[in-house]
Amino acid sequence: MINEEFLKFYKERGSGALDQKLGIVITEAEIGRVVATMPVEGNTQPLGLLHGGASVVLAESLGSIGTSLHAGPTRKVVGVDINATHHKSAISGLVTGVATAISLGKTLCSWEIIISNDKGERTCTARITCLILAERN
Repeated sequence: MINEEFLKFYKERGSGALDQKLGIVITEAEIGRVVATMPVEGNTQPLGLLHGGASVVLAESLGSIGTSLHAGPTRKVVGVDINATHHKSAISGLVTGVATAISLGKTLCSWEIIISNDKGERTCTARITCLILAERN
């Protein structure tokens, strides 16, 4: 379920161009948890497997959106660290990313993102830390 705060945020800022190119769709958004899907088709590497970079983009998008929801609409957020471990390939269908907050601080937020294939098998585990920038005039 997408909450009202997310809808306001999304209308004000919109989704990023890369998210649109990759077909990322947010399905749940609340403080501390964000969920999205992404198609495998169109996001593959030459062997036909989901590109690892696409998984990392999904993870960064989820962590950044979650941090923005926590920080509020007037604050800007940037990712400062991300890592990912790819466990299993995906060759078709959708993958689903579930971002769960590890820590929601005043300036730093950390998230664990679990990406799974249509069978519910974990394909990637990522962790991102985002910085909430100081408000500037």
